[in-house]
Amino acid sequence: MKNLRFFLLFIPFTAFGQNFHFSAKLGVATYNGDLKAKSVSLAQSRFMGSIGARYDLTENLAARSYISLGGLKADDKKGTASMQERNLNFKTGLLEWEAGLHYSILNLNYHWWTPYVSAGIGLFHFNPHTIDENGDKVKLKPLSTEGQGVVAGVKPYKLTQFYVPLSVGVERMLNEDMRVGLELGYRKTFTDYLDDVSGLYVDQNVLLAAKGQRAVDLAYRGDEVGAGPYPGAGAVRGNSDNKDAYVYVGLTFTYRFYFDKYKQIAGLPSSRKGKKK
Repeated sequence: MKNLRFFLLFIPFTAFGQNFHFSAKLGVATYNGDLKAKSVSLAQSRFMGSIGARYDLTENLAARSYISLGGLKADDKKGTASMQERNLNFKTGLLEWEAGLHYSILNLNYHWWTPYVSAGIGLFHFNPHTIDENGDKVKLKPLSTEGQGVVAGVKPYKLTQFYVPLSVGVERMLNEDMRVGLELGYRKTFTDYLDDVSGLYVDQNVLLAAKGQRAVDLAYRGDEVGAGPYPGAGAVRGNSDNKDAYVYVGLTFTYRFYFDKYKQIAGLPSSRKGKKK
């Protein structure tokens, strides 16, 4: 009976240990939106890192989750001639959490490497800011640069939102417990305000009365480069038809953490070495 109890306890600990992996990613994130001329480009990237875990559901399918920290940036000065006249820029930190499914095309029980795909859902937090002419960091959302919350029909945007993470990658086994790989991830968001730019210029006098001179100065910065005065109300500031997105490219490392608790329960020697006396 005692051996039977040990055997029954042995099964779940062994299965969990064999299927559970710690994972980490390190790479760069690049933004796609109104302040970037090329939609597919790693220019103006910022570092991004992730830690997470993976649990094998079958030989090819795993559940996975990550917490990531990084940032995005873009500057009209590096864009087209019309973008340079607008002269806007932004930076934002990123904090994101994702959960999804990871499907390996090949079975790593029989191959040393495999391509894979992953999809899921997540939450991310951002907060765009710029640097004014005095070199001061200024958060953009409180300024309502397009009349958000000031003009009827233009709602304030939320700084924490849902997104859809989509990834493709390749993974190679170093040994039975360790894997390395390369992953390309696309983040589909449901906001057009990662960069605080989306639609039309709000009337200068309305913005001045509601938010002050700083809001007017940072809603249009073409005058800083001699591009002319503040545009008239309703002039195009951004393209509201396309939501903002970002791409993440990173190296991955995955380690299978094998629990040997079942050995302690069964009274068997642990795989961990004892300290020397």
